[in-house]
Amino acid sequence: MNTFTRILRLLTLGLCLAAGAAQAQGYPNRPVRIVVPFAAGGPADNYARFIAQRLGEEFKQSFVVENRPGAGSIIGTDVVAKSPADGYTLLMMSNTHTVNESLIPNKPYGLLKDFVGIAPVNYSALLLVTHPSVPVKSVGELIALAKSKPGKLNYASSGNGTPYHMAGELFKFMAGIDMTHVPYKGSSGARTDIVSGQVDVMFDAETTMAVMAREGKVRALASTGLTRSANLPDMPTVAESGVPRFEATIWLGLMAPKGTPTDVVNRLNAEVRKIVNHPEVKATWARQGAVPMSMTIAEFDRHLQTDIANWANIVKVSGAKPD
Repeated sequence: MNTFTRILRLLTLGLCLAAGAAQAQGYPNRPVRIVVPFAAGGPADNYARFIAQRLGEEFKQSFVVENRPGAGSIIGTDVVAKSPADGYTLLMMSNTHTVNESLIPNKPYGLLKDFVGIAPVNYSALLLVTHPSVPVKSVGELIALAKSKPGKLNYASSGNGTPYHMAGELFKFMAGIDMTHVPYKGSSGARTDIVSGQVDVMFDAETTMAVMAREGKVRALASTGLTRSANLPDMPTVAESGVPRFEATIWLGLMAPKGTPTDVVNRLNAEVRKIVNHPEVKATWARQGAVPMSMTIAEFDRHLQTDIANWANIVKVSGAKPD
């Protein structure tokens, strides 16, 4: 390579870097859409709006949440996958997405192939609850009832592949029981029917179900973390209630279409981390039962890969299938 060619390549690289920096510096100059592929009222929707408001305040630009539920998150996720990779369409995802990589392999997109991770947001334990009419007051009693009536009890979820579905399948497998899965199009419908007694059992995020449990609308039997929730210290875990090592959580994060400018992704990562690490946010979320997650882009990518592999193993051993 002669000197002229080297200089030309260096100039070209410099121009590309300058263009990328300029793009990030001017971003965003119009409203940004955050697609939530779940129904309104659930954790993904609630925390997407929380993050959107604070990003809007920081960037002095609108971040608009758009709910596009359906097919266990696949419909809304595919909308983002097919959107321009310019930073103006983002995805609020959850571990539903890492589950679906193995549970529903024939999707129109691949999570790590068609998306780039921006940042995780938070995680929370789930609560195992029943309608008050179900004659049980502990996990042990629920297991005994389910064993006496194989397949007669049912459990609600917000759809195939969601943390609520997979918690139910994992519980069935580890407790050696059979319950019938009743998938809904969103967590709000499932929540309404567990409260009204249309379904017997549900795993739901602590951040949305704790209030209903306190009000007596449902009976909370246990939380699903490996340790007791700081928000509900008197609530036993499933693991200490007869199903050793049981753990199930819901976690949320932001992603963008593959090819989104690196500087834009880096800037969004920095701002999301600033939000979730703010002392006031930590305190607010702690009262709700949510724990902030703060990672670099590389750390988040490793987290996604690990979670996909872990859920693939659970799907395999539990025999979970989309209904």
